[in-house]
Amino acid sequence: MDKTPPEVVHASQAPDPVGLYPHTRRVGNLLFLSGVGPREKGAKQIPGVTLNEAGEIVSYDIEAQCHSVFRNVRTILEEAGSSWQNLVDVTVFLTNMQADFQAYNRLYAQYFQDCQPCRTTVEVNALPTPIAIELKCIATI
Repeated sequence: MDKTPPEVVHASQAPDPVGLYPHTRRVGNLLFLSGVGPREKGAKQIPGVTLNEAGEIVSYDIEAQCHSVFRNVRTILEEAGSSWQNLVDVTVFLTNMQADFQAYNRLYAQYFQDCQPCRTTVEVNALPTPIAIELKCIATI
């Protein structure tokens, strides 16, 4: 049994985590990604999100958030020594399944057409920041 402690990776090109956790942990040949949202590195505004003065969501564009979150996942995978093609499992959290599933599912099919990892999609009441989608992924290295 491998006694090597899990390797922690903080991806320099990805948005900073919103809490005390790494972007990834490597255990053997598996790479576990912490939840990844659509925020962009160094930007305060979230792609496709309009907030009011109280920081509440006024409107959002699920397609813009999907494109951004998929870019972030790819960035984190590559900085950790893996790749998009090595994804084996994706859990997707949506805050509005009824309104957003169709657009998300269409874009997901475009991005994941060639690698087709296992997928679970669930609706949640909220996410830690004012976003509508977050991905939790496992990949091989």
